Amino acid sequence: MKRPATFLGMNPLSLLAATHDVCAALLAWALAFWLRLNLSIPEEFVPGLLRAAVVCVPIQAWACQAFGLYQGVWRYASLPDLRRIVFAVATGALAGPFVLMMLGLNVGIPRSTFLLEPMLLLLIMGGSRFAYRSWKEHRQFGAILSQGAPVLVVGTGDAAVTLVKELSRSAEWRIVGLIDDDPRLAGRVVHDARVVGTLATLADEAARLSATHVILARPEATHHERRRVVETCRAAGLTVLTIPAFDDLMSGRVQVSAIRKVELDDLLGRDPVQLDSAGLTGLIANRTVLVSGAGGSIGSELVRQIARFSPGLMVLVDSSEFALYNIEQEFARKSGGPEYVCVVGDVRDAAHMREVMARWRPAVVFHAAAYKHVPLMENENAREALANNVAGTASLARASIDAKVDKFVLISTDKAVNPTNVMGASKRLAELVCQSLDAESVAPDTTRFVMVRFGNVLGSTGSVIPKFREQIAAGGPVTVTHPDIVRYFMSIPEAAQLVLQAALMGRGGEIFVLDMGEPVKIVELAREMIRLSGLAEDEIRIEYTGLRPGEKLFEELLADNETSQATPHAKLRIARPAPPPAAAWREDLLAWIARAPIDPSEVRAELARRLPEYKPAVTPTALRAAA
Repeated sequence: MKRPATFLGMNPLSLLAATHDVCAALLAWALAFWLRLNLSIPEEFVPGLLRAAVVCVPIQAWACQAFGLYQGVWRYASLPDLRRIVFAVATGALAGPFVLMMLGLNVGIPRSTFLLEPMLLLLIMGGSRFAYRSWKEHRQFGAILSQGAPVLVVGTGDAAVTLVKELSRSAEWRIVGLIDDDPRLAGRVVHDARVVGTLATLADEAARLSATHVILARPEATHHERRRVVETCRAAGLTVLTIPAFDDLMSGRVQVSAIRKVELDDLLGRDPVQLDSAGLTGLIANRTVLVSGAGGSIGSELVRQIARFSPGLMVLVDSSEFALYNIEQEFARKSGGPEYVCVVGDVRDAAHMREVMARWRPAVVFHAAAYKHVPLMENENAREALANNVAGTASLARASIDAKVDKFVLISTDKAVNPTNVMGASKRLAELVCQSLDAESVAPDTTRFVMVRFGNVLGSTGSVIPKFREQIAAGGPVTVTHPDIVRYFMSIPEAAQLVLQAALMGRGGEIFVLDMGEPVKIVELAREMIRLSGLAEDEIRIEYTGLRPGEKLFEELLADNETSQATPHAKLRIARPAPPPAAAWREDLLAWIARAPIDPSEVRAELARRLPEYKPAVTPTALRAAA
């Protein structure tokens, strides 16, 4: 591609801009004399004007070039350009009179013109640039602005202001008004958009302005406030959209104008987690942290959250090459992040785990690798659930002890409480194994074990929400196992943040229980997702399929023999379990798992003997088989 010809290092457009500024400087001097001398320039002052122009205009031209005025594009003129103009004009205004005085050429030049000239020059240079930008934008966007869909924006904060500014060039949207509940803002104007009403009058304003869409531009809004906006818009027959979450905006991953549909996370999530940032920095900063299951839903989010606290090195371990590749690519696209190493490995491979620990010497280990899908682990894969979730945990835990890891954090589940399925029983056994190992760690420098127990997370791999989303996209039906089944839900970032907080607070042997909020009926979840998809319940049928193997109607966060105590963090409690089992019990359990039979019924029978709190669920299928 041929590059444009240049003159004095400037392309034709820059040269044109420089010529404009030289003319502007000449005009500014003429106007300064004209204004100072009562709107006329007597003949005896003409030589002084010429001397001022000959000396000061080249100096001004040099200052403009030095401050980079000709590197930008006029059609994108903004505050940084105005700042450069101010610096350039100020430099010329100081240097010009000094040179005139040194050369003795200031005779016949009224002193007040040295103040008038830079003010006039600033007005001419700045005004012409912004007038050109206004003309170009009106020419380019003026014709299409009237074609965009009329939309109301809820919010008047920084995000809303940025959104209004960005959408002013959009061919898709035309902002017809702002909505805010603050009565003091009524009638105020933000970038040509007027505050036309409150949420209570939103339906009337939408009808008056023919708006069919509403954009919620308050990333800091609580989930209760989001739900109120959605319900108001739904009642008025309006389509509601939202801008990205606050964390996404702050991280720079997306822009405010990346408008999207309201998701279930926006309505079911909770208020942001308050973290002890100073404490977590002390736990993680400049230290090596290992995460197993680093490519999974929880593991990958843990990695992202850990990266915020500047670890010296992150060791990412996962048995899935594809999952590990995805998280590796995510970090490869970022610049300035922490160092990391990706290890493809199975936590059940004790020799490999010892090698990994010996090589990288992590200070903290987060063990998120596990088989979690209840029905899959219930029958044909029961032995594999025990081998991975119990024996794999023991393998990684022992390797951590050998490597003198400071803290080992086990990611557990509410399904480990009074388990009715093999998966839940395996996670409860993993908790007991960790507690048993912690009880043996009596020296100050030995590994401390911390367990964190929580329920379902929104959008995790294999969870009900992605399944519902696929079923709705396919036109239904949406399948729910039972009309009364309920579950606890929290967002993946919230769960990961609370895991980090629990890791910081744990001293060894505790089972932290996360505050999961109120349980949610799965059928109501399905109905909400149908409505958020813009469909009516009579368009997408809900079908009940019966409880699946190992599934129960509700989950618990504490076992029958456990109580809990509060912690300094409002969303964390500590379960007070029974005394940890002895080492002999642990070793006998692991020996049995190593030789466990393939037959799932034998596995479940032996599980019930070794774990009295495990009560296998009786499903309709099992009842029919028994009959």
